[in-house]
Amino acid sequence: MLVHGRTREVVASRVELAVTWRARRTGLLGRAGLDAAAAMVLAPCLAVHTAFMRFPIDVLFVDRQGRAVRLVHGLRPWRVAAAPRAWAAIELAAGALRRHGVEAGDRLELVALD
Repeated sequence: MLVHGRTREVVASRVELAVTWRARRTGLLGRAGLDAAAAMVLAPCLAVHTAFMRFPIDVLFVDRQGRAVRLVHGLRPWRVAAAPRAWAAIELAAGALRRHGVEAGDRLELVALD
């Protein structure tokens, strides 16, 4: 799960990792939407696109320590977002970043479910 380091709130209870070239390339393409409790972590990744997607997403770019270096709210289809200092991009349902109070500089943690 993905946990907000400052508030300890669960941001996403289901996290999909896209750490291979093929998984990063495919990402969320072909999906009808992204559940509010889900997230996709693409690593390494410093830019994402929403070409061919049918829904907006929030994107959180983080450095190697999981600190937010850029937040993108409601990235609509056929757009691009980038963060040159990022190590990974976390894609979430649109509105998730505001709903969970995520701000630049916050640390997000991947926590294994026991």
